[in-house]
Amino acid sequence: MNSRRSFLQRAAAFGAAALSLPTLAAAEPSQAHSSSSGAFHTGTNQHRASGPPVPVVTPDIPKLPYAMDGGVKVFHLIAEPVKRELMPGRVIDAWGYNGVCPGPTIEANRGDRIRIILDNHLPEPTTMHWHGLEIPIQMDGMPYISQQPIMPGGRFVYEFTLDQDGTFFYHSHGAMQEMIGMTGLFILHPRHAYAPRVDHDFGLVLQEWALLPNNSVPNTANMEFNWLTLNGKVGPATTPLVVRQGSRVRIRMVNIGMDHHPVHLHGHTFVVTGTEAGRQPESTWGPGNTVLVGVAQARDIEFVADNPGDWMIHCHLPHHMMNSMMDLLSDRALSTTPLSPKQASEQMRLTMSQDQRMEMAPDEGQAVAANAASVPGFPQDGLMEMQMDQVGGKAPEFMELPPGWSSGMQGMMSLLRIMPPSQYDGYLAAKSRQGAGEGL
Repeated sequence: MNSRRSFLQRAAAFGAAALSLPTLAAAEPSQAHSSSSGAFHTGTNQHRASGPPVPVVTPDIPKLPYAMDGGVKVFHLIAEPVKRELMPGRVIDAWGYNGVCPGPTIEANRGDRIRIILDNHLPEPTTMHWHGLEIPIQMDGMPYISQQPIMPGGRFVYEFTLDQDGTFFYHSHGAMQEMIGMTGLFILHPRHAYAPRVDHDFGLVLQEWALLPNNSVPNTANMEFNWLTLNGKVGPATTPLVVRQGSRVRIRMVNIGMDHHPVHLHGHTFVVTGTEAGRQPESTWGPGNTVLVGVAQARDIEFVADNPGDWMIHCHLPHHMMNSMMDLLSDRALSTTPLSPKQASEQMRLTMSQDQRMEMAPDEGQAVAANAASVPGFPQDGLMEMQMDQVGGKAPEFMELPPGWSSGMQGMMSLLRIMPPSQYDGYLAAKSRQGAGEGL
């Protein structure tokens, strides 16, 4: 099993070249956007913009580097068991690629010739399917149909030319292997950026996990799930998406699980500009603030970030907006049957007393009303709120969030942080210091 450090060491040893796309850290809005009413801007055409597209940012997931062999981009994937920390105190034993789950993000360009070397370090056979790509049948990854399974310790080399652009993904074509984490984003950029051009481009992988208390191995045969992740993390441990106020933003989402996910963005109206089949005609774009990302689907949304603040983006299924309380509490009892105020307060203290870096609010004593025991249905969400404001450590994406921000952040949930120019400049400076290895 490999750690993130071993992933980076392997990438360096592989002699990867830098991706032929602009550098993200200093990305600035390509043009000014303004709106006095907060109305959505769709642009005027479906033509290509000048210049290359911006690279995709996939929070909490590394990029897969490549090396050049003549005119071929060569990527290297290793299928292997991995450990993944969903949140502080909850580490699972999953399967993934190159030491991470989901696997590292692949970025390439339309027209590229690519070669992907897949080594199997699993204890059983596997193959790889390139979801949505129109490639020769020999490269499609169907066990026994397009290729023989890759045996433990074996290798298969996939090679094809990319004649598409859009949001795609790769995954094992074994159903249980998919459910234990074997998937990753595969982003194909057009030769020239789509119009209207975006300033920020993000990718999110939606997954579900069934975990029993005190068990680190997901139950891939289960039909119900108690941990819901974005890029392998649950709220509040999901790294926020940070953008400059006034910029145009694209968020790409892929779903390789068992449940459909209605993903809702607070504070903004967007249009769906792409699916797992690529860019959609502008005539199909319609305004919305919730998009259903079905199983095996991809959805790209775009909007102008003209409303500053820290906005939630999350699956709106109620049970997907929480973490598994019974899982976190282990052997502690959790009751949603009628409780007295004293019993409820004690239960909330027990909830917060776990070694999960959680903090109680200063006014914890007033969290339960005097007449709580007489109210049918009590307790409900009062038992679910867990403050973990320090979950991001000193990462710049978490800086300057208000006290208690993490209390309502659980499950398949993250933050879209739209910063005014001065605050965003401070964020970029902090990222630069972080990249240089300086303390924050």
